[in-house]
Amino acid sequence: MNVEIIDFPDTLVAAIEHRGSPDREHESVRRLIAWRIAYGYLPERHRTFGVHYDDPLTIAPDLYRADFCISVTQEVAPNSYGIVNKVIPGGRCAMVRHFGSRENIGAARYLCETWLPESGESLRTFPLFFHYVNVGAKVLESEMVTDVYLPIY
Repeated sequence: MNVEIIDFPDTLVAAIEHRGSPDREHESVRRLIAWRIAYGYLPERHRTFGVHYDDPLTIAPDLYRADFCISVTQEVAPNSYGIVNKVIPGGRCAMVRHFGSRENIGAARYLCETWLPESGESLRTFPLFFHYVNVGAKVLESEMVTDVYLPIY
């Protein structure tokens, strides 16, 4: 895999906090999409992210945490969708581009389990996150592009 070291900028995001089974992530994502549509945050101008605090393969489903986010240029007002303001902090990141299905992205495991121990780099406190480069109902699974970021010092 081609790992790049990049400087990721501080990114203000509108986030929905998913708590509980990964099998129910789609419910949280649907609320985020409904908010995105209602407030006009088009995917062409506002990037889509997933911040994964836990590994769904190693944590009990009821303890799993992830935030699904949309980049914004200003803080969002309180709303009935449960969308809150957060920041993906800037800094150095190892990044791999993944093509295809977003189910169990192997690039994430590769960065954490293979690349990191061999790299001599150390982790920052912010978790692994994903930039879903192309999103929408018309994007075929085979055409999905996802950038995987591992925050490092």
